[in-house]
Amino acid sequence: MSISLSRSGALAALALGCMLAACGARYGSGVPDKAVERVRVYVSSVDARRKLEEMPTLPLENARTGAEDRSAETIAIDPAAAQQEVVGFGAAMTDASAGLFEQVLQPGERAELYVELFGDKGLALGFVRVPIGASDFSSRHYSLDDVPSGQSDPQLTRFSMAEPQRAQIIALKAAKRINPGLVLMASPWSAPGWMKDTGSAIKGQLRPEYYAAYAAYFGRYLDAMEAQRLPVRYVSVQNEPRFEPADYPGMRFPAEARARFLADHLGPLLAARRAPVGVLEWDHNWDHPEEPLAVLADPRAARYVTGVAWHCYAGDPAAMEQVRAAHPDKEVFFTECSGGNWEPDWGKTLGWMVDSLLIAPSRAGSRGTILWNLALDENHGPHLGGCGDCRGVVTIDRKTRKITRNVEYYVLGHASRFVRAGARRIASNEDSSLANVAFVNPDGSRVLIAHNRDTTSASVVVRDGDRAFRITLPPGEVATFVWPGSAVSPG
Repeated sequence: MSISLSRSGALAALALGCMLAACGARYGSGVPDKAVERVRVYVSSVDARRKLEEMPTLPLENARTGAEDRSAETIAIDPAAAQQEVVGFGAAMTDASAGLFEQVLQPGERAELYVELFGDKGLALGFVRVPIGASDFSSRHYSLDDVPSGQSDPQLTRFSMAEPQRAQIIALKAAKRINPGLVLMASPWSAPGWMKDTGSAIKGQLRPEYYAAYAAYFGRYLDAMEAQRLPVRYVSVQNEPRFEPADYPGMRFPAEARARFLADHLGPLLAARRAPVGVLEWDHNWDHPEEPLAVLADPRAARYVTGVAWHCYAGDPAAMEQVRAAHPDKEVFFTECSGGNWEPDWGKTLGWMVDSLLIAPSRAGSRGTILWNLALDENHGPHLGGCGDCRGVVTIDRKTRKITRNVEYYVLGHASRFVRAGARRIASNEDSSLANVAFVNPDGSRVLIAHNRDTTSASVVVRDGDRAFRITLPPGEVATFVWPGSAVSPG
């Protein structure tokens, strides 16, 4: 069952929280004047009474009408100052997520949820991360080339896609049928155990004598995905290369070793492919920007690096801008963050995620944001080791098949429903209390995502050239505004 994002549903919800007249004063009259262009408004409140709800529209007026409003904060956008192009927003299709979609839901329920998540009238998710082999959110620890203990397979004769074909590939194909522009990014959690100094998927490092075989392993995987009509546009060399988890697949891959592997093996292999595949370096937390900087300092490796990918679990988002400033020719992506029971408060999670996972990465040049699991069950799984209290974008109850849309769903929706693939981020001023980021879509429409970080309401004027609109944002409120482009397109 999909939620209603209709205007009628929004007004019904408003009636529960405030008198319609009062809300009309805050968000607009809701009575369109056909002679005046309108701004569509979608809000999520800190108390969870409103979740990506469509509010009455606002008039888009001549900017001079708000010139004397000295009490209002002004967000001025500049569509002529176009910056990075957007790839999309989404989450990871782990084995756990795919299994819940394909093995728990009934066909009709499954089809409806896929349309809701990937359809252009739903969340319109368009950027999905795929583990290469097992992650902690798999029912067993496996690679795509497993052999008996003590044996090796440098020719990859045992390579098999049987495990991902059980559910993951089926689910990805279903998503791609709904969104043909779906972009895939793939990351390994570990090389096959026989390639490592531990002889296991658990802990250890890649043995140098198997660098060539591991690059070929990437190539076999990419070939297999293309054969399924699921081409992968980006790969990372290693998920979280500074971390060796004790109870699920992982692999420490120091910067010097990553640079050597990329320069001598993986980079040339990918460069020779008919369809280009971009390499995203790092794919780990904000707390060690020196790691991607070290790889990018090696010119032989750097020539094969498309961009740098980041996770949220340690450090500060400012690291993204630090690395980008040093290497402005490299793209930026945000590729993993999970919410969970460690922070159950809706309002805190909403504000932090919008600030740290949408606004800050986009302002630092990010072309897309990917959260962790698309779906988990009522017990935060299935998983084998790793995180025991992570939360998916949606929760699917195994017994009742009830679908719960979590705060991550609405965080993604504030961007994915409105910022289309091919959009460009455009300049907008920001202060400490009113976080925001703006985009212009391929059709010229503008999108502004704003978060009032303050504990008091904020009176805001948004200016787009000679046009403007006004709004009062309650404390903690997140809002997405959408309005048409000007009659004369900039540039």
